[in-house]
Amino acid sequence: MAVPRLVSQEISGRLPWRPGVSIGETLAEERQRAGLSVTQVSLQTRIRETVIRGMEADDFSFCGGNFYARGHIRSVSRVIGIDPEPLVAEFDATHGGAPQPVSAVSAFEPEQPVAFRERRAPNWSAAMALALAFVVVYGVVQVIGHDGGGERRTAQQVAGTPAPAAPAPAPSASPESSDPVAAAPRTKVEVQVAAKRTTWLNAQDDKGRTLFSGMLNKGDVKDWTAKKRIRLVIGVGGSVDLTVNGKELGSPGEGGGVQRLSFDRNDPEPA
Repeated sequence: MAVPRLVSQEISGRLPWRPGVSIGETLAEERQRAGLSVTQVSLQTRIRETVIRGMEADDFSFCGGNFYARGHIRSVSRVIGIDPEPLVAEFDATHGGAPQPVSAVSAFEPEQPVAFRERRAPNWSAAMALALAFVVVYGVVQVIGHDGGGERRTAQQVAGTPAPAAPAPAPSASPESSDPVAAAPRTKVEVQVAAKRTTWLNAQDDKGRTLFSGMLNKGDVKDWTAKKRIRLVIGVGGSVDLTVNGKELGSPGEGGGVQRLSFDRNDPEPA
């Protein structure tokens, strides 16, 4: 059965939340005032009815964490036609505050330290034996070459290793070969996101302006440009491939939860 369009996508701008009134009570009252049922709101937001009823009872345990609870509050508020930000601010005040972004370096670092194999001391006995063998072979070859008058070969050829070829001359540098454009500093930051599976994503520039906020489906590709910085919040770790300033970085937080990243004009830092 086709679902009719219930409300406009534009938020009416009403600020329903009042001190002393809970978030759940506000959502329930404004939904009823908009003439919508829980089922209709669920169809519009794609949030399960069980979760919406829990939210209206101020039980956010069904949301799957504070990050998704904030997203559900915003989605429901937009459908019933109210401003979600006062409710989100109240949620942050009662649930430990809003999350802070992390640096790109920490997001791409492995959670477990990488184990390196212990470096072994060089075997000097074997090296000395090999050097002595070369000296003996070289002496034998020289004696045979001088006394027998036969074919003379180098020690490397006797040992079965071909003689090294003469090094090729290095190409001469010319003023035209330099590339002043490649050495010029960047004047902006560029970020490309390619979705590997369905996920929620938010992108903002250095002034806090929203570049994108919503769901990405598998195969979607988004590009953004800013003067100084781009901040990303990715709902599921490992769900997207990132390219920052022309360099592929892979999938941050593979197998993890929410990823909060921040990139500037100097990222990624050279290895």
